[in-house]
Amino acid sequence: MKQLITAVLLVCLVGCSATDELDNVDASTSLMPKGETYYDLINLPSPRGEMVAAVYDFRDQTGQYKPVPSSNFSTAVPQSGTAFLAQALNDSRWFIPVEREGLQNLLTERKIVRAGLKGDASQLPQLNSAQILMEGGIVAYDTNIRTGGAGARYLGIGASTQFRVDSVTVNLRAVDIRTGRLLSSVTTTKSIISKEISAGVFKFIDAQELLESELGYTSNEPVSLCVASAIESAVIHMIADGIWKGAWNLADQGSGLKNPVLQKYWLEAHPRARVSEKIKQG
Repeated sequence: MKQLITAVLLVCLVGCSATDELDNVDASTSLMPKGETYYDLINLPSPRGEMVAAVYDFRDQTGQYKPVPSSNFSTAVPQSGTAFLAQALNDSRWFIPVEREGLQNLLTERKIVRAGLKGDASQLPQLNSAQILMEGGIVAYDTNIRTGGAGARYLGIGASTQFRVDSVTVNLRAVDIRTGRLLSSVTTTKSIISKEISAGVFKFIDAQELLESELGYTSNEPVSLCVASAIESAVIHMIADGIWKGAWNLADQGSGLKNPVLQKYWLEAHPRARVSEKIKQG
């Protein structure tokens, strides 16, 4: 009887946990969730002047597809890198992204407008030319970097947990359009975590009665959110690297160098002693 009560309590505990997880799911339409890197991005110090940036293509360069039994025509990485990068550049307030991915569509619409103006092109302003060209892409997607778990079973009653860690790697380069010189190049990596928790009972209550029950849930971090986070981190590192090298300047050099977000990303890229020296020189 004690074993039966233990089994029932275990099943109820896992069942309640799974129910709580389901209750936390919001089925309504909402904006895409923002991670820590997004709030770092919008809290960067202000630039001396915004730079016009062009993004033609920021694609998946891994060529990986989802594993079987998923479709062999479904890619492991979302093909939306250009959209994520354009949004990150715009949200940073350091860059003014101009439309280049859909440039042909834009030119077609301008032809239609020009036709409505009866060929008078003077009434249609010119397209903005870019100062910076953003290049790069999603360069790696590694699966099963770390896997593990734990479990226990006693007299047919048990529970287990498993986890898996993947990673996505992004490279971002800023190129000076006038000279073709590479101003900054950064590579960032974001982990993708998946976990599973389960519990079950498989026990004979007596010679004629068998109790069998199993409950559990899995949690998979969305790959699209991880790609967006890696791109946002790359944009922040690129801005920080450009300030470090003097490729672009802060609006207020004195207070800007003391910005906690800027210092956080500098410390990730440089030794603490060099960061302290840079702040003193500023």
